[in-house]
Amino acid sequence: MMLAYMDRAAAATEPEDAGEPAAAVAAGCAAATDFGGMVSAMPAAVVRPATADDVASAIRAAARTAGLTVAARGNGHSVAGQAMAEGGLVLDMRALALSRRPQMQLVVVSAAGGARYYADVPGGALWEEVLHWGVKNHGMAPASWTDYLRLTVGGTLSNGGVSGQSFRYGPQVSNVAELEVVTGDGECRVCSPSSHPDLFFAVLGGLGQFGVITRARIPLHKAPQAVQWTRVVYGSFEEYAADAEWLVTRPAEAAFDYVEGFAFVNGDDPVNGWPSVPIPGGARFDPALLPAGAGPVLYCLEVALYQYSDDRPDDEDEEDDKGAAAAAVRRMMAPLKYVRGLEFAAEVGYVDFLSRVNRVEEEARRNGSWDAPHPWLNLFVSARDIADFDRTVIKGMLADGIDGPMLIYPMLKSKWDPNTSVALPEEGEIFYLVALLRFCRGGGPAVDELVAQNGAILRACRANGYDHKAYFPSYRGESEWARHFGDVRWRRFLERKALYDPLAILAPGQKIFSRAPAPPSPCSS
Repeated sequence: MMLAYMDRAAAATEPEDAGEPAAAVAAGCAAATDFGGMVSAMPAAVVRPATADDVASAIRAAARTAGLTVAARGNGHSVAGQAMAEGGLVLDMRALALSRRPQMQLVVVSAAGGARYYADVPGGALWEEVLHWGVKNHGMAPASWTDYLRLTVGGTLSNGGVSGQSFRYGPQVSNVAELEVVTGDGECRVCSPSSHPDLFFAVLGGLGQFGVITRARIPLHKAPQAVQWTRVVYGSFEEYAADAEWLVTRPAEAAFDYVEGFAFVNGDDPVNGWPSVPIPGGARFDPALLPAGAGPVLYCLEVALYQYSDDRPDDEDEEDDKGAAAAAVRRMMAPLKYVRGLEFAAEVGYVDFLSRVNRVEEEARRNGSWDAPHPWLNLFVSARDIADFDRTVIKGMLADGIDGPMLIYPMLKSKWDPNTSVALPEEGEIFYLVALLRFCRGGGPAVDELVAQNGAILRACRANGYDHKAYFPSYRGESEWARHFGDVRWRRFLERKALYDPLAILAPGQKIFSRAPAPPSPCSS
């Protein structure tokens, strides 16, 4: 039986007594917008699938209808309309997660080196739900995360999924064992590195172009009990980058579990300056400790070392264990060239550490900035060009801040499988994530100005020959997308599109392909 139901979004202007339920109007309006708040596209209907078969039925129905497209929408956190379908069908993937009972399942696979553990989760599940389920029920968790956990599993696997763990454990697209995917021809397929591998790797980072992820099998590992969490400040980008790159290339036995960093304004601006650096309660940022040569922008390196319950000998109490872990962090930090006196440390629980951005969200909701437009720009920039990027963009164009976090930290290309659809910088092993996460606030620049500045940054990257790629890209037309992927990857992208979504039904909001005409029916005259 078809358990999904449709909300006719196009009828949002009709009165409720004409038979249109209020829920349908709300669903249609929600599906017409996203977190970015800059694009609007009203769908014809919102489909709430209960099973992968429901997803397949919706796609097959679209294939039979001229011009109809289908977009999968997770938690609506895209910023440029990527999960929208103007006049098409929007799949509410959260419904797929919430209708499944139990929502997640533990899978145990016997192997020569011992049992391996996995979580089978619906594509519409939030990473936050995966975390709480795994830790509470099994004392296990995935190794790789995003900073914000209220994103869906299918959504991040369709893009990349990065955070401070990526340098060591790889991005989320490198931490999945199997996928259930409904392709653009309406077929439901299970794929993995050994079964239908081309589809598996196409979908990972594939921007929703080849199929809708309805289930993912995620490897699980023993969850840490606590986290030693440290932030230190730099007055020099060169010293910051050298230390960060050294940390991410350390051998596993001498490495942190998490390395991130961000830039902030050298001043007392409460939004962009020293007060914006999150530090433990009771600590104080003393600008008098900054070196005389510190410029208009400072840098904060953030590291974390996991602690496990079995790290402590039986005769060692918890306080001794905390002291030993803190001492280990100090030894690992000793060679670094940060500003002494500007270090801030705390021990927190593992779940609390991963959920830290929730507090940012709560504050943003209170002050209204969560619902304001978010003209975010995310880039991957080769280490070869990152110092010049810092001089030109961070210290030049953005020296006054962006009214939001400016993340900048290194990752390793070898942790990314080149068979996925993700486009990475060409040169070298190390590249940086640069995430300009603007929150539009009252009294600040208009959103159009900020979008224009993002465009100017991209033009500067091209004009200066920086080896870079957009992360969560948003382009218009095949020529721009071809430049984004490069000749070889673009040809592969086209081949995969022709194979798995020949009518270009899926993910129209990405603005890559135009919907193709449906083939004539065998019964047509």
